[in-house]
Amino acid sequence: MSAEAQLEALLAIINTSARQAIAEYKKSGDVPTINSTSPHPLDSAADTVALKKAVRLLEGACQQLCVSLAPPQHTLINLTENFDWACAGAAIRAKIADVLADFPNGLHVAELADIVHIEKGKLCRLLRVLACKGCFLEVDVDVFANNRLSLMLKSSSNVSCLARIYAQDVSQAAESLYETLVDPDFAASYEPDKAPLIYALRKRNIQGSFFDWMREDDERRENYHRAMVGLGDVMGSLSVLHHYPWNEVSTVCDVGASIGTFSLPLAKKFPHLKITDQDLPEVLVQATEVWQKDAPEAVEEKRIEFIPLNFFEEIPAQGKDVYYASLHLLLRNIIHDWPDAEAAVIIRNVRRAMAPHSRLLIHDYVLSSASPKLRSSTLGQELAPEPMLPNFGSGNIRMYQQDLNMWFIHNAKERTVQDSVTLGAAAGLRLEKIYDLAESSVLEFRIA
Repeated sequence: MSAEAQLEALLAIINTSARQAIAEYKKSGDVPTINSTSPHPLDSAADTVALKKAVRLLEGACQQLCVSLAPPQHTLINLTENFDWACAGAAIRAKIADVLADFPNGLHVAELADIVHIEKGKLCRLLRVLACKGCFLEVDVDVFANNRLSLMLKSSSNVSCLARIYAQDVSQAAESLYETLVDPDFAASYEPDKAPLIYALRKRNIQGSFFDWMREDDERRENYHRAMVGLGDVMGSLSVLHHYPWNEVSTVCDVGASIGTFSLPLAKKFPHLKITDQDLPEVLVQATEVWQKDAPEAVEEKRIEFIPLNFFEEIPAQGKDVYYASLHLLLRNIIHDWPDAEAAVIIRNVRRAMAPHSRLLIHDYVLSSASPKLRSSTLGQELAPEPMLPNFGSGNIRMYQQDLNMWFIHNAKERTVQDSVTLGAAAGLRLEKIYDLAESSVLEFRIA
């Protein structure tokens, strides 16, 4: 394919995928624009896989086209001179979106500055950067209002808690990245106490792990817990309810279930299932209260049971049809929170509980190469059409950024298909199928 033909093909993908996204929005309301000032019904839908797949193509093709046509010096400085995270983090901490929620027609920056206690000139510069990226509206000169995107920065939004972690905490680790690559004690280590964030904290005379640091600060700990819920929202974690054959199974063990963020909606959608929630005892005390309030019929009908579990030291309830290692609530966090050695212990303990008919589902990101030579799908993992990078490039960039987050905070990682195959094989499991949910994937393992 000639260079010009490649560019034309990218333009065609942009056009087609944008129209697909528009069609998805029209199914449940008006099509949003940058000027939309309220959430769209699809924003809170449990299943947005079709929209996410369209956006994955759109973002990947747009970025590839821009990099192809823009001068390289232009693109390089765009990559390095990017302070959106800092501006968004400041806006979150200053609760600017909360204030503007009371002024739907906008508020002059001078009045806003008096309320949030930030000098008006600096506040205006911060907001204008964000408005250029579609976050906030500058409805008149120096007059700012919320839009659909900036509403996500409100303190009531769990996603804003996640953004705050990236802007406030992960940024400290990123600052120390190069030092950890050349420091003899950190450079070759994959131990959790050799993560870049630990390096940064030690420079400030703070000892312990990320979780130790978090436990010492009630506000940071609460923000983290809400952020994990927000991460599930970003990933569309509940889309697995719509894209896995749950009618084929009868019993499910949610290992590291937290308060039932996954298993509770699963029980409501599929009342034939018998569910076992397993987590630390103190977590299950909270979980029991939540289930009694939100799904009392499941408790009364004994469709849910709570069994304490330390997943490093004990095996889960035995013989269930499905063991669900869901990604961003406890076990959905722990597989990628831990290096291979620790992750293997968790998976081996699950394997010991499995019967011959059992399946282990791991809901996670799945990384893949950007090499154009990768043109054969693996067990259901989707590839982008030519001439796009086969892993969708920037259309999937968040999973590669999440890989960095895991490195920066825990010295852990997201995994490729081959990494998952190797990890499963070490525990006596084979990877049988991948359910591609656009942003994340569900990997189905069976006994080898």
